[in-house]
Amino acid sequence: MEMNEFRVLGHELVDWIAEYLETVEGRLLFPVVTPRDLDELFAEPLPQDPSPPDQVFRDLKEKLVPNCCHVNHPGYFGFITSTPTPMGILADLLCSALNQNVGVYSIGPGAVALECRTVRWLADLVGYGDSAGGHLTSGGTMANFVGLKLARDWASDNRAQHEGIRNHWAIYVSEERHVSLDKAVDAIGVGRESMRKLPVDDEFRIRLDALEDAIASDRQHGIRPMCIIGLAGTTNTGAVDPLEALRQLADREQAWFHVDAAYGGGMLLSQKWPRLLQGIQLADSITIDPHKWFFAPLDAGALLVRERAQLRRSFGMQTAYLLDESDLENERFQYYIHSFEQSRRFRSLKVWMSFKRYGSKQIGQWIDANVEQAKYLALLCEQHPNFQVAAQPLMSAICIRYQPPSVDEGLLSRLHAEVARRIEDGGQFWITTTQLKGKSWFRINPVNFRTRLDHMEALLALLQRECELVHLSWAKNEQS
Repeated sequence: MEMNEFRVLGHELVDWIAEYLETVEGRLLFPVVTPRDLDELFAEPLPQDPSPPDQVFRDLKEKLVPNCCHVNHPGYFGFITSTPTPMGILADLLCSALNQNVGVYSIGPGAVALECRTVRWLADLVGYGDSAGGHLTSGGTMANFVGLKLARDWASDNRAQHEGIRNHWAIYVSEERHVSLDKAVDAIGVGRESMRKLPVDDEFRIRLDALEDAIASDRQHGIRPMCIIGLAGTTNTGAVDPLEALRQLADREQAWFHVDAAYGGGMLLSQKWPRLLQGIQLADSITIDPHKWFFAPLDAGALLVRERAQLRRSFGMQTAYLLDESDLENERFQYYIHSFEQSRRFRSLKVWMSFKRYGSKQIGQWIDANVEQAKYLALLCEQHPNFQVAAQPLMSAICIRYQPPSVDEGLLSRLHAEVARRIEDGGQFWITTTQLKGKSWFRINPVNFRTRLDHMEALLALLQRECELVHLSWAKNEQS
């Protein structure tokens, strides 16, 4: 491809993206299509010959774009994937063009420096001191994995990475945890049976009495606490565990304290609720996902650690083919020595560029607007006779439930699933369902700077209509 052709195509693509973002609210949010339809749509052998660029773009516009879930749509309230900022979108384009590997200094010196600065900004947000460190990851799953590996290594005096697990350990977290923590416990070799999944209170925070009992029981059986995990923004309701109390317990038990703030970390930018995550600065390690609520494009997670020296203790392996013999003063920072990944995408660029373009105040205002939307929906539900709220939202996550009189839980569970399917088919909104303490709920979570309060009103009106239609239809079928 000649550069003139690249230039023309690039301008066309940027123009198309701008128009797409301006008109996305008019699109069907989720495609009405089956997996088999999509299989057939893309069924073709590996191309042997080149195609004209306009044909490639036409295929994308006709086959891919109509079959996307449009997370840029202001009615997208599903899994926590935020609307990316335009500056973040351009940053990813530049990232691909520069193609810097941040894992090794010599093939990305400026990128390494920029990521170090971005990590410093994130460490400042959580309240860490000068000894903090960290790195960008693909997301919360990888960040939680690294956090628990650090916990394992630290608890074993940094022997486990050499010897494996030789003692009986336990890891403690609430039942409202993200599934990535289960995967991490498995991946570090402790085993899922060693995870103590503890009950929560009425506000869906870990119960400290249950935690104390679990630790005491484990101690009696010769099982040592390795890590206590605090949740700072649960996926279902945005609940925040008592972080300061968990730190005290971790100190008493000589356990690592990890905080999963993959979603809730966005509240560190809030101007209306600035102390919601008080105590997060006490954690030994923290998971934060800028691609969740800092409005960065995928993928951009982050693992922060209070003492960066532990990163080198856990990952500090060097081989001859990666030695940088030009670094005579040992000044070049090598991310592969401080993290799991060696080939690392330049993820920090979109976070850095978004902070530079919009500033933390503007991003914080978008976050506060999402929280206000959740609180407004809660208020609307409280005024409705047949809808209830699981807990008052602290963040943008809110779970609501259709609860007409005299309907059993089994029927309600099927009703919530059917209504969510109908909402998806309608293409105006996209929500999910979940389970809280054995009951079914609609889970709604705006992480979108295009969402407005009137979207909350329209969503509840649609939910009311669909719930009543399904309920009435099923009641008639039972009578007949």
